[in-house]
Amino acid sequence: MELQLRISGVHHQMLKKHLLPEDGLESVAVALCGRYMDKDNIVLTVHDITLIPDSECLSREEDLLQWPTQKAIPYFERIGKSDLAIMKIHSHPGGYNKFSSTDDKSDAEFFDSAFGWALNDKPHISAVMLPDGEIFARLFFSDLHHEPVKKVLISGDVIKLYNTNTGSKSDDFALRTIQAFGDKTYQDLKQMTVGVIGCSGTGSPLIEQLVRLGVGKIVLIDPDTVEQKNLNRILNTTKKDAELHRPKVLVISEAIANMGLDTNVTPLQKNLYDSPEALKELIMCDSVFGCMDSVDGRHLLNQLCAFYLVPYFDLGVKLEADGKGGVNKICGSVHYLQPGKSSLISRGVYTTEDLRAASQYRKNPEEFENLRKNAYIKNVNVNTPAVISVNMNIASHAINEFLNRIHPYKAEPTSNYALSTIDITENCIINVAEDDLSIDNYLKKKIGRGDITPFIEMPELT
Repeated sequence: MELQLRISGVHHQMLKKHLLPEDGLESVAVALCGRYMDKDNIVLTVHDITLIPDSECLSREEDLLQWPTQKAIPYFERIGKSDLAIMKIHSHPGGYNKFSSTDDKSDAEFFDSAFGWALNDKPHISAVMLPDGEIFARLFFSDLHHEPVKKVLISGDVIKLYNTNTGSKSDDFALRTIQAFGDKTYQDLKQMTVGVIGCSGTGSPLIEQLVRLGVGKIVLIDPDTVEQKNLNRILNTTKKDAELHRPKVLVISEAIANMGLDTNVTPLQKNLYDSPEALKELIMCDSVFGCMDSVDGRHLLNQLCAFYLVPYFDLGVKLEADGKGGVNKICGSVHYLQPGKSSLISRGVYTTEDLRAASQYRKNPEEFENLRKNAYIKNVNVNTPAVISVNMNIASHAINEFLNRIHPYKAEPTSNYALSTIDITENCIINVAEDDLSIDNYLKKKIGRGDITPFIEMPELT
């Protein structure tokens, strides 16, 4: 069973500042966590944090801490009324990278109390932060036995993976990637699961690059089949595929298998709004790329990634042709969206009216056309021109941004690249920093909330 802990970059910075004070002594915090659980996975997602003031601790040393656990009672009360979990996290400022015997004793007492309060017998979590901000953790079960967490994911300005899984042996295939970004980055890529929604113009070249970078597993989601009009931009597709109307995800997954580079693929010919299976696969991803035009699909992804703390890269391409063989405008955008910060809707990518129109089109295209003709609904552009050179440009920019989030290599901080607009007609790239964008206050309250009814507060998905 895969056991995971996820923390937003916002909460990770709060914890790091509190748990690693200048005096070099241990500190402690508690958190409420959302959950995702199935037969193969348990994921705890940090939702809310209470920092225990150092001045209120009974004793603080470099390797010992006593604190008033009554500070956790409000959280005990909440886990007694909801499906939330509780996390205790303290620091090891000396760098000791294991749970100590003292930790064993204090954890047993703390989680015995937690299970006494809890509404159910689902697991809770204990974690430790090391001086560089690295976190390791273990899950406690109702019989008070514990098991190590295999992966800790930080979804912030930088995407950090703290992984206990054994790294794979590097070979000649990995050599150039390691020379550029180092073995740690390559090993992280091998351990990552990446979701790609939309396997057409931007999706297919993006997938090609993920595979050749050595990503361990890719989840492909696209409901459509190959058509003649797709052959100008979808890599690895043929005229035969179009004639047979073969699923895009199947054609691409076969191409990946033929590469023989050991990337595992889960192809799903599904629509997100109709497939609980696809949504569950995305929850278990370490990063997600949205390569689709639909407003409602992008909105769903943004919401899902906030609730389950998944880093989200959104790609968009706009090619305005004049219909006479000329071009008015060619541009694209790459949005990096992290939980607790701005969202596509707070960035003004679409409005609630756009979302309503897109939903209407998806549910009832004929009625949508009637409403549009009578000016009751805004237009939704569902068929825009696309060519391979433009799509590949935007896909490559997104991959380079993904690498920069895992292994920062650009001259400026990663937070300065929350949004990149690539204007090909004007031959320029405009970058916008996260601090210059509006926080989505609704999603900020939902970060790490995990499983809830209705699912991610979208009743039509429940």
